[in-house]
Parts: sequence; structure tokens; C-alpha cells
Amino acid sequence: MQVFTPGDVSKHATNKYLSVLIAAKFARVLNEFPRDRSIHEKKLTTRALEELASGEIDYKVMPRRRTP
Repeated sequence: MQVFTPGDVSKHATNKYLSVLIAAKFARVLNEFPRDRSIHEKKLTTRALEELASGEIDYKVMPRRRTP
């Protein structure tokens, strides 16, 4: 099992909390696509953290809309 430290994932994000949110949202996006059901397939969260740690995920922080 691969271990990701907060320093690993926060290199390409502003802080460790934002990096976890980005990886979680990316894992949800990956879940929408059809997958190969082989026994050697990585878990989606592991794949998302790997791609975030390597800098492959581009993201943009959007300001929240306030409802009047």
C-alpha cells in the first residue's frame, strides 16, 4: 500500500486540506467512467492521489456563490 504524506500532495496545491478535497473530487470524476474490472486495478482514491502528487491534475478554485 502506498502512503501519501501531506507534504507529497500539498506540493501542487495551496495546502494539505485543499489537496485532499481536490483528490476526492477527482476520484468521484474517475468513478463516472467505465473501468477495467481486473484484479490489479488501483483504487480510485489511490489513483487520484498519485496524479495529484505528480502534478497531473489541473484545478481552479471557484469562489462560492452567496444566496441573498
